[in-house]
Amino acid sequence: MITIITLLLIASTVKSLTVEEYLARPVPEYATKLTGQAYVDYVNQHQSFYKAEYSPLVEQYAKAVMRSEFMTKPNQNYVVKDVDLNINLPETFDAREKWPNCTSIRTIRDQSNCGSCWAVSAASVMSDRLCIQSNGTIQSWASDTDILSCCWNCGMGCDGGRPFAAFFFAIDNGVCTGGPFREPNVCKPYAFYPCGRHQNQKYFGPCPKELWPTPKCRKMCQLKYNVAYKDDKIYGNDAYSLPNNETRIMQEIFTNGPVVGSFSVFADFAIYKKGVYVSNGIQQNGAHAVKIIGWGVQDGLKYWLIANSWNNDWGDEGYVRFLRGDNHCGIESRVVTGTMKV
Repeated sequence: MITIITLLLIASTVKSLTVEEYLARPVPEYATKLTGQAYVDYVNQHQSFYKAEYSPLVEQYAKAVMRSEFMTKPNQNYVVKDVDLNINLPETFDAREKWPNCTSIRTIRDQSNCGSCWAVSAASVMSDRLCIQSNGTIQSWASDTDILSCCWNCGMGCDGGRPFAAFFFAIDNGVCTGGPFREPNVCKPYAFYPCGRHQNQKYFGPCPKELWPTPKCRKMCQLKYNVAYKDDKIYGNDAYSLPNNETRIMQEIFTNGPVVGSFSVFADFAIYKKGVYVSNGIQQNGAHAVKIIGWGVQDGLKYWLIANSWNNDWGDEGYVRFLRGDNHCGIESRVVTGTMKV
């Protein structure tokens, strides 16, 4: 009886915590050493904002983040002015609903065991905006593999890179067409198979113990694709970053489409399942870049609607609701995007 009462008191205390109180709580030393299901249990017992869940692929997801040194703020010369666009913003917004004919917006990528989130998220936003700017007439995807392997100024390939530099690469060099692993009718599909076992999906093979090596830059298209690499390019028009301003970021997404956001990654991100993610700040693993496609409010908590690139059986069918308005884990201070030539 005493045990039941104690558990009820703990549950009541957890549910009554505000975000501010939760973030201000000291982290016990033992919690920094927890792993696996024990860590998942700790997370679920100490907050009620979201549900954590363990899966065998969690460790692989945690590896597939870029090194923290790529978590840099964009050059201030490219930050757009913090202006009021005089737009009435809705309480909730989902780019998939505003631009339903743009299939790239609602497609969850799988970066496999490569720290290519910076290239995958940038290419995804380029693809979305190319479709949006063409009123749905151009459905081509920008190749994340072309960016990953050929953008020398972007970073270190599968060890991480800068998504902002990817947009300048598209302006200066163009990006050939791409798509998922083994996509036949494009120049350069994604280089790596979705490793591990995923729900209702073909099994290609296990995840490697270490990161995949970065693909070599090959200025040619795959066999049986009848367009030359140099003639298959998608070009960027401009690139810019957004100020650390919640409203301005929302205005940009509402008007022009998804954007790339980068943030510091902690151990609890990989085990997110549903709800509004609020990190406990334990065990920083590196940095991660994602695509922000909208926003909303759940149980009184404001969130960004984010498409991750860890397959659609991670998180909430590939998505995460991420605390909004507090620059949580630095996400609102590192938002970049661009427009495409149509």
